[in-house]
Amino acid sequence: MGLSTFLCCGVASAALLAAPAAAQDTEAAVDARADAALSPAEDTALAAERDAGGQKRRIYTPEDFTQFAPRNALDMVRQIPGFSISGSDQRRGLGQADTNVLINGERISGKSNGPVDALSRIPSGNVIRLEIVDGASLDVPGLSGQVLNAVTSSGGISGQFRYTGQFRSRVTEPLLTDGEISVAGGDERTDWNVSFEGDGFRGGADGTELVTDGAGFLIDTRDEVGRFYGDRTILAGAFTRRAENGNILNLNGEGQLYWFRGNEKSLQSGTLDVDRDQQFFEDEDEYNYEVGGDYEFGLLGGRLKLIGLRRYENSAFDFGLDIAFADGRPLEGNRFERQANEAETILRGEYGWSMLGGEWQLSLEGAENILDIDSAFRERDAAGVLVDVALPGASDRVEEQRAESLLTQSRPLSDALQLQLTGGVEYSEITQTGPLGQVRSFWRPKGSAGIDWNASEGLDISARLAREVGQLNFFDFIASVDILDEQQDVTNANLEPTESWVLEVEAAQNLGVFGSATLTLIAERIEGIIDQIPIADGGQAPGNAGDAEIYGAELNLTLLSEGFGWAGTRLEFNGEITESSVNDPLTGLARPISGEEEYEVDLELRHDFAGGDWAAGANLYYDQQSPFERLDERLIFVNQLFTEAFVEHKDVMGLTVRALVGNLTGKQENLFRTIFSDKSNRNVLRSEDRIRGFGTIFTLTVEGSF
Repeated sequence: MGLSTFLCCGVASAALLAAPAAAQDTEAAVDARADAALSPAEDTALAAERDAGGQKRRIYTPEDFTQFAPRNALDMVRQIPGFSISGSDQRRGLGQADTNVLINGERISGKSNGPVDALSRIPSGNVIRLEIVDGASLDVPGLSGQVLNAVTSSGGISGQFRYTGQFRSRVTEPLLTDGEISVAGGDERTDWNVSFEGDGFRGGADGTELVTDGAGFLIDTRDEVGRFYGDRTILAGAFTRRAENGNILNLNGEGQLYWFRGNEKSLQSGTLDVDRDQQFFEDEDEYNYEVGGDYEFGLLGGRLKLIGLRRYENSAFDFGLDIAFADGRPLEGNRFERQANEAETILRGEYGWSMLGGEWQLSLEGAENILDIDSAFRERDAAGVLVDVALPGASDRVEEQRAESLLTQSRPLSDALQLQLTGGVEYSEITQTGPLGQVRSFWRPKGSAGIDWNASEGLDISARLAREVGQLNFFDFIASVDILDEQQDVTNANLEPTESWVLEVEAAQNLGVFGSATLTLIAERIEGIIDQIPIADGGQAPGNAGDAEIYGAELNLTLLSEGFGWAGTRLEFNGEITESSVNDPLTGLARPISGEEEYEVDLELRHDFAGGDWAAGANLYYDQQSPFERLDERLIFVNQLFTEAFVEHKDVMGLTVRALVGNLTGKQENLFRTIFSDKSNRNVLRSEDRIRGFGTIFTLTVEGSF
């Protein structure tokens, strides 16, 4: 069955399932939604109420965040005890929700327009209330656990701005191009916003790399300095219109210009060769855009939403390496150039209705993803002249056409228990051109079951079991070269999306004036995980490496000083520990998944001084990843504690000014790389031990509203 046939069948199914819903009063449903979005909250922070459907909510009003002088909705959300934003723009299509944020009861439209961006563009004066609700009680597929619903309204035109300057004590030039200005407005039925942002970064470090042979003897010393600069210019906007008949139109768009420049200089000496001066550079020039929209209206007693999205990215990459020798011999080195064009087009329909005591939704989605790459590889010959070298599979085109249909039911089982069930199927067709190209098609079941339980006053427990299909990185299909680390991946046309069983259990305990605590447990079994595998015709590349398992726990703890007898102090703790296992494609022995986060600790302390506008605090962060594995090497980043402290004044002529000093404990970039002559027998060819420092970071941020 082809993609077009599948879509036609899905449309016919939607029409048949819509018929039983004709008895629903559409206008009443629209009026109820408007009341929920516009009525003022009567409860204060940490209070609980039940709406007409028995749904339990925690309500926060703007007054609960006054001490933080928020400029936008994001500033408020970040201060909600026990809640953190989740979500990614790398999800497969628009499908099931993968972010725990709603605005006025609706999913955020688009992919680049993620929850952080959307909330940051809502002025604080437009926020009526923030609600924490049970995800399984909503008719949004994939949601469970704590979900934020930001209830907003517009009144006139308002704006906000931010400027950030950053300086480092060594190696790196100042960052002077980071800032944003946004304007929002609207009336009773219209909301709009426009923003212009400069998102820049400046990075760099210097230090020494020691190279030893397989016996542990020093064979090379490298004094190195690397600098990496980038700037992203973003113009974005969104528009919402709610008609008198209840129809809702959402439009959004974003365009970006991006450039990146990196260079690394390495002065090398030792027994490997005569003294050398190695110069490496990497450049990227990119432009991209995303446009999307949705239109929701009443149909046959239910509500139909039609969604469209188009994303496009054009990127030009240029990598170069030159080695000059002290004895005057010709230069050695090479060049790798890549032109990449990526596109994604999505059409989606969602039909929702009430029936048999619950809320139902039928969705149908069709998507096309394209990656078109043209690459060139050149290497210096014996005379030092760059000549073309064949790199099979480096210029190629990969396409995926995909369709899915899902049916979701959300219903209360009791006043304290909410259930959501989703089931469906996905069809995809993957095409790769070139000598090793082929066309493959797949059918995959997918869905989820979620339950939210208000176990007792202040304690909410949720669980979700899901069958998920992963999103492929199309670059993994294409042959490539890393000229700095002398790595090469051949082409692999046999990649398939991963499939996973995911179980998440979350317990959120409201501690009242003491704060809150949320514990999340996760278990995941991944079928066909992507890892480096040997290719039958020679070489290695990303491929499906068999089954893998992940187990983890995360604790989000907020402690408020009011419960201990004084005001103004807040401690946020986020800790995560993960254990993973996969059989190594080369040795067959169990090891952690390559590059998986093993543990992470994030601690933030803030004190707002009573009777004034001053605040101060400190943060510390530490994480560790498992080794990055290839068939002939292992790379380990040895992380260290990162600490910073800040002081903030919330009213400097109406502005919020924050000064931050980072890396107080002198964290360095430590890397240990082992290259094997025979990894299966643990025969080491050489090892590289790198230690680089990047100094102290000074950041000044100024925010204001108008």
